[in-house]
Amino acid sequence: MSTHSIHARRPKGATGLSSESTAESLAESLIDRQPDVLLAHSEDAAHYSGGHADGVARPRTEQEIAHLLTHASRVLPVGAQSSVTGGATPDGGLVLSTSRLVSIQESGQHHFRVGSGVPLSTLQELLHSTGRWYAPSPTYTGAFAGGVVATNAAGAATFKYGTTRQWTDGLTVVLACGHVLEITRGQCVANPVRGFEIMCDCGRRTIHPGTYVMPAVAKCSAGYFASPEMDLVDLFVGAEGTLGVVTEVLFRVLAEPPAVAWALVPVRSESDAIALVDALRRASQETWRTNDPIGVDASAIEHVDRRCLELLREDGVDRKQDITIPADAEVMLLVQLELPRDTTPEVAFEQVSEALSDATDGALVRFCRVLAAHGALDDTEMAWPGDHRRIDQFLAFRESAPAGVNRRVGDAKRDHDDRIEKTAADMIVPFEHFGTMLAIYREGYRARGLDFAIWGHISDGNVHPNVIPRSFDDVVAGREAILEFGREVARLSGCPLAEHGVGRSSVKQALLRQLYGDDGLNQMRAVKSALDPRGVLAPGVLFPA
Repeated sequence: MSTHSIHARRPKGATGLSSESTAESLAESLIDRQPDVLLAHSEDAAHYSGGHADGVARPRTEQEIAHLLTHASRVLPVGAQSSVTGGATPDGGLVLSTSRLVSIQESGQHHFRVGSGVPLSTLQELLHSTGRWYAPSPTYTGAFAGGVVATNAAGAATFKYGTTRQWTDGLTVVLACGHVLEITRGQCVANPVRGFEIMCDCGRRTIHPGTYVMPAVAKCSAGYFASPEMDLVDLFVGAEGTLGVVTEVLFRVLAEPPAVAWALVPVRSESDAIALVDALRRASQETWRTNDPIGVDASAIEHVDRRCLELLREDGVDRKQDITIPADAEVMLLVQLELPRDTTPEVAFEQVSEALSDATDGALVRFCRVLAAHGALDDTEMAWPGDHRRIDQFLAFRESAPAGVNRRVGDAKRDHDDRIEKTAADMIVPFEHFGTMLAIYREGYRARGLDFAIWGHISDGNVHPNVIPRSFDDVVAGREAILEFGREVARLSGCPLAEHGVGRSSVKQALLRQLYGDDGLNQMRAVKSALDPRGVLAPGVLFPA
């Protein structure tokens, strides 16, 4: 039976109170201050300049984490440091790496308890060997379990499977005071009036969820989750390490992954691409609603725009991956199509060959008919289930778009101005407003004379409009445009912070304030203060330092 109160326990192995000097010396013994170690942990995937730390600790136990938290003044928990928001870039203090928290334990047929330092690729390999899988894995499978929880990470298949939050059924969290919460979903639910009560040897703390209204969209990584009768698990999912150190995650998993085919679909206009995606979305949603075994089942649809295609040609990616980009293609779509498990390449090829015949039916047949109805079948190329080489080429083609833009940002930074940095938005709107939002992105960047490219998860209404800067002035203008986009996204009932979180990015922190207002941010700060009164955890993340 759920309650709004919960007791935090002492960390495992803590049999009594150590003297203050002994505890402090134990904490110090865990810290590595070698210059090469500090340098290796000085930045994340955002490559923000100036990252630095006083020390790095890689604890193995709850007790070691507790010692570190209670004897340090600034602690930044990090995983794979794959953050693209600077959330895992240290700004002094101690880096607490979860890389040694690597336990994996089966917890019934549909759950695994996973250490926060376990890469998702490792989890997926283990699950695959047992005929199971973790459905909402983000694009970067090197991300650690704790990191995907910290940002409520979402991947390409959010359209079908949702975000990390929906698959997290429990957490173990070391709080800033050194005590440990073990929470299972449904165990502790906020009282609409009294909120949550967390009790430990330090006393009783009351946490009131914010009253701000979170955008009702598929992806939202915009500060602390808030709802009048929310689950305590959800407070820590998406909190970006600012409320506690996640040590273990109870993930829900699925049995028997489906066969998956991929379709690379050139489309000759953006409006045609949106219409096709809308048709595939509707067909897939009908399949899920009726549980049709041979219905269209597109779990993800990726979008690459004309400017991206120009960069891919310029970089020779089309030739390297043996992919033809039609000269008149305005957009390329990459569709992840789930099929019955017994679909072999031979069966798939036969179905596609007869796709327009009234005598045949099946998931692939219906998919091809949707493409044909939108004039996109003839130029579509398929990668069949099990054809790992061709699937990898399709995925590499798509990932080369952001890689190409990021390389150009780095070149401009090196060759022109070291203040230049990645300038991009991560926003989502309800799909019915997606075309409007794309037009706003393009108009906003063009009005400022900016070069830009857009790619992302069109099936969710979530894409990433990126500036390709030639000068620092372009970065400044791009930031102004992104704040303008944030206002428009909110007006269209979307979220300007969809899947990457807020981190240390000044622009994303401004978007968070723009979304919820000063009152909303003050409510978040009150939650932070209740759980971390000394401000030890991840200072500067979510809120300006």
